[in-house]
Amino acid sequence: MLASCASQNQTSMHHAEAERLLPALLSAARLAGQAIMDIYVNGQHDTQLKDDHSPVTAADLAAHGVLVPALARLLSDCPVVSEEDGDSQRYRQATGRFWLIDPLDGTKEFLARNGEFTVNIALIEQGRSALGVVYAPAIGGLYWGGPGLGAWREQAGAVQAIQVQAGTRCRVVASKSHLNAETQAFIDRLGEVELVQAGSSLKLCRVAEGAADIYPRLAPTCEWDTAAAQAVLEGAEGMVLDELGQPLRYGKPDVLNPSFIAARCASLLPA
Repeated sequence: MLASCASQNQTSMHHAEAERLLPALLSAARLAGQAIMDIYVNGQHDTQLKDDHSPVTAADLAAHGVLVPALARLLSDCPVVSEEDGDSQRYRQATGRFWLIDPLDGTKEFLARNGEFTVNIALIEQGRSALGVVYAPAIGGLYWGGPGLGAWREQAGAVQAIQVQAGTRCRVVASKSHLNAETQAFIDRLGEVELVQAGSSLKLCRVAEGAADIYPRLAPTCEWDTAAAQAVLEGAEGMVLDELGQPLRYGKPDVLNPSFIAARCASLLPA
């Protein structure tokens, strides 16, 4: 299920643990996705606003209720940090490890009924996303992977390894709802491009599976929005770098991410 490690000394322990954890992680993601779909199909979209004025639905909370106990059973010494549990934020640390989840990433996509919402599960170790699972239940896409482990996609029951790939011209993931002036200026500097639309953490997965080349995100995101898909993209030999050219880190004092660029290779990044 996972690729051979490039460095046995550095990653063999993670490789063995990932093999052990993955079946339960994929099962938990599917169960959370089913909880979301039960509400999505029935149209029970009761929505409330959180303190930051972002929407939360019964589906967010249902998926949270599935994932937290499932992950707590997997690693007894590993706390679960969830977007839907403010008290859990105290476990978000730059050292050690913790689960970081967004039970329903793309609540706006969920409410718009466009199917591009995901379940995000990441295992954070020493500030890096070591293993990630991204599940898009409405469109049947399941992704998983991690740095040094490889990356996979399951679609319509078929599993295949995925890896970043170059297109005939530069393909840029651009979000209609977050296409600010700074992002547009960045895209303009790339020259002639093809725009690829995607919602939620699927934006990074599009790069990981070779359907896009670069995703500039020059607008706010939170750690739980990116952690799982970053692990998948890095497993697919891509990168997610901040404005200083460093991989995006987790367990920071501020849950907000800096601006970042997800790309298949460094040559696409600005000088």
